[in-house]
This record gives sequence, C-alpha cells and structure tokens, in this order.
Amino acid sequence: MRLIAENLGGERGGDMVFSGIDFALEDGQSLVVTGPNGAGKSTLLRVIAGLLPVAEGSVRIEGGGEAFPSIASACHYLGHQNAMKPALSVAENLHFWRDFNGDGDVGVEEALETVGLGGIGHLPFGYLSTGQRRRAAIAKLLVSHRPLWLLDEPTAGLDKASEARFAGLMGKHRGEGGIVVAATHLPLGLDGAKELRMGE
Repeated sequence: MRLIAENLGGERGGDMVFSGIDFALEDGQSLVVTGPNGAGKSTLLRVIAGLLPVAEGSVRIEGGGEAFPSIASACHYLGHQNAMKPALSVAENLHFWRDFNGDGDVGVEEALETVGLGGIGHLPFGYLSTGQRRRAAIAKLLVSHRPLWLLDEPTAGLDKASEARFAGLMGKHRGEGGIVVAATHLPLGLDGAKELRMGE
C-alpha cells in the first residue's frame, strides 16, 4: 500500500495555509511533520484524513484493495481532541470505536493493558488525568485495525514512560506494514522517518 500526495494544498478559513506538498510513503514507512505553530501541520493531517477539502493537487491511497479502497477507510486520525465521551466509561468509549471502525487483533482490555491503563476501564473517561486520557485515545488505535495512522501531537500530555511505550507501538505498527504520519514538536522515536518541515 502507498500513500501519495502530489502538489497538495490546504486552506483554513478560506486562506491557503500550504501548497506544493509532495510525498510518497510505502508499507512500514513514516513521515514526521514539523514546523512552527500556524505552519499548517494540523491542517495537512485533516486534509489527508478527508476532514478538510483538498484545495489543490491530490492525496490518495494505492494498493489498499477491497478492504481499504480510500484514505478514509484506511486511516485512524488522532487529533488534539481525544474524541471520547466524558460520561461514558473508558471501556464503553473503546467498544464504541471498535464497533464503528471494525475489529482489530486486540480486545479492549488488552489494549488498555498495553497503554498502561489496565483495571480502569470501568471509570468514566471524564475522571481521567490528561495523560490517562491521551493513553486511552491511543488505545483506540489498537482496538480496530487501520493501516494508516494520522497523529497530531500524539504524545501531548504523556510522561516519558508513556512516550517510550507509544514509540514501541508505532514501531510495531510499522513492522506489520503500517504507515504513520505524525505532526509533532517533540521527538517521537520513529527511526528512519522521513521529515517534512512546514512554514519555511
């Protein structure tokens, strides 16, 4: 499978934020998107995910087969917001996303254990600390299989141990043929990643 952007441009509020973006990523590869605030990192991820329209150029998936014919069907998008209902339990939130996105190889309890939240699935999501909420959102990536991970500041609010754990999860995902595109101000431990610096 390949993710290909050609002369890609994106707008925010009617103003062109970036243009002329080109990249191609294959199974197991990753792209780290860096640059100052306002450079368009988040807008780029939203355009790739299909949450914002393409202003110019194109972005597409090739080789996804019947299972993943489009980027929307192939991607997990983890934005600044964790996309969890505060009143629902952690487990209920993850069950919702698993049912919505399709099953993965990992069950809800195992996903919570993997991110260091074992035993708290019964708690309302709103009770969790900032770091715990982010880890629960990362667990969402595990309960449904999607080959393309689009991650916007994924380690925001995480401590060093959780950052290292997440680096291991991204490495495992890539090792199984997944693709990662991450916007970040912080090193993510993505060895051999391509880099796209925006705003220069």
